[in-house]
Amino acid sequence: MAKKPEDKNYKVIAENRRARFDYAIEDDLEVGIMLMGSEVKSLRVGQSNIAESYASVEQGELWLINGYIAPYEPGRTFGHEERRRRKLLVSKRELARLWSATQREGMTLVPLVMYFNDKGRVKLKIGIAKGKKLHDKRETSAERDWNRQKQRLLKHGNQ
Repeated sequence: MAKKPEDKNYKVIAENRRARFDYAIEDDLEVGIMLMGSEVKSLRVGQSNIAESYASVEQGELWLINGYIAPYEPGRTFGHEERRRRKLLVSKRELARLWSATQREGMTLVPLVMYFNDKGRVKLKIGIAKGKKLHDKRETSAERDWNRQKQRLLKHGNQ
């Protein structure tokens, strides 16, 4: 994840930590997202979840499906549906590449991070991923444990 501490407006809204465990991320892409006013206000408060969501190319458009943005309480009158499908904004070339990856190569489009960029706009980082099998997940877990143990040994060895 690319954190930019020097940007005052950069703020992570929601992160899908489970994605890197369940999927092997091959490439990622920053996309825009079409939101209603009440959704943006709710995101400013930090009430969202992209853990169960995914992206899909349908009829020449890219959609975020099952992404949760909590209702904005002060704006109840003109509120929004919490789990509605939201259109994602990409160029035609990127859309063609994503369609090819999902339809021909059997990849999955997984949202990784939702954040406000340096201009204060909501962006979504999507990973082009391949699902991991159970033995791959075990291997990843074992490798992570070994790296942790190695760091502990190095830390205690220097003292």
